[in-house]
Amino acid sequence: MSRHRSFFGAVAVAALLVLGTGRAAMSSDLGAATSSAGAGTLAATAGCGKTPTLRSGTQSIQTSGKNRSYILRLPDNYNNNTPYRLIFGFHWLGGTATEVDSGGTSGYPWSFYGLRQMSNNQAIFVAPQGFNNGWANSGGEDLVFVDDMIKRIEADLCVDTSQLFATGFSYGGAMSYSIACSRANVFRAVAVFSGAQLSGCSGGTQPIAYMGLHGIGDTVLNISQGRSLRDRFVQNNGCTPQTPREPSSGSKTHIVTAYSGCRAGYPVVWAAFDNGHMPGPVDGTYTESGITTWTKGEVWKFFSQFGSNPSPSPTPTPTPTPTPTPTPVPGGCAATIETVNSWSGGFQSTVTVRTGTSAVNGWTVHWTWPGGQTISSLWNGVRSGSGADVSVRNESYNGSVAANGSTTFGFTATGTAATPALSCSAS
Repeated sequence: MSRHRSFFGAVAVAALLVLGTGRAAMSSDLGAATSSAGAGTLAATAGCGKTPTLRSGTQSIQTSGKNRSYILRLPDNYNNNTPYRLIFGFHWLGGTATEVDSGGTSGYPWSFYGLRQMSNNQAIFVAPQGFNNGWANSGGEDLVFVDDMIKRIEADLCVDTSQLFATGFSYGGAMSYSIACSRANVFRAVAVFSGAQLSGCSGGTQPIAYMGLHGIGDTVLNISQGRSLRDRFVQNNGCTPQTPREPSSGSKTHIVTAYSGCRAGYPVVWAAFDNGHMPGPVDGTYTESGITTWTKGEVWKFFSQFGSNPSPSPTPTPTPTPTPTPTPVPGGCAATIETVNSWSGGFQSTVTVRTGTSAVNGWTVHWTWPGGQTISSLWNGVRSGSGADVSVRNESYNGSVAANGSTTFGFTATGTAATPALSCSAS
């Protein structure tokens, strides 16, 4: 992960500042180039039912009269009759598609910013390669590149056209933001890591589900730039304007805020963290890690909330449903479990640990699986136990929880989704 930080030296910063100004205007009709049915229509692609000619690995494509390349990753168990999510991962300035695909020094757990691991073979992934290892998007050519990749992939593979997503860090976040501006009728949602307006924003008036993640100590792209990107879609999505809480300097924590009042199907989420310019911060430290970071779980939770359905019309603005107040915990701690995603043969869950009238300095959650389920990956906790018996204790950075506070951990598991009874002990 060191390469995520090291490429942004003084030269790179200067390059970003230059690229952020004088951006060529992009044509607003580029969206017509894509064959995707977009967020308003659910249709099987031409690739469904076909024996694919595309395979995992590096692909070449002619677009805007130039040779471009991208890395494609199919699920290990790809089924040509199953419409899959299609997720684009854009690299940072000086980065490569190979680094996005491989996960860098963290390996597979950080492939595609951790989403490939989280998807558990339930998505198709694309890592495009930018010109000069960036996303200047001159004249909109990088958007046309995206359009052409989508056309080619949908013609050969089985894709759910209501489930296209984009994410990226820094310059890759800027490219994801550009997609949100100009391809809101094609992509379902974007997640922007530490981004700024560097790749243009053609259009930018339509709603799209939007997640922004940014460090309060970012000295490369100040958090104010990330807030500006976010606020465009707070307005477009009809959300109630607010100033989300952000962690204080020195807290080494993060705060995730879901805006209220947004149009149905068009949420906005803001995740601020006490750290610098990085996509994989770890609470309790000023380091980053693709293995233990909380960001991959939050982004996957954001993307995976959208079912295989057409997006609702952006016209209605429903009254938000109040969140029920949790039952008070008299002392110690209590834990609840929620299934946030499921698929054939597996599922993803989030466990919330709540304290009562006293603070705790450590906690352990225990349960027994009812039907042979097995945890395949876990974050923000340390697992012990064997067989059906599972115990998860806190990490070093999330054991101290204030009175009437809460923290979470998550996991993916094989087997049928289950919500067993949990017990919680505090220290």
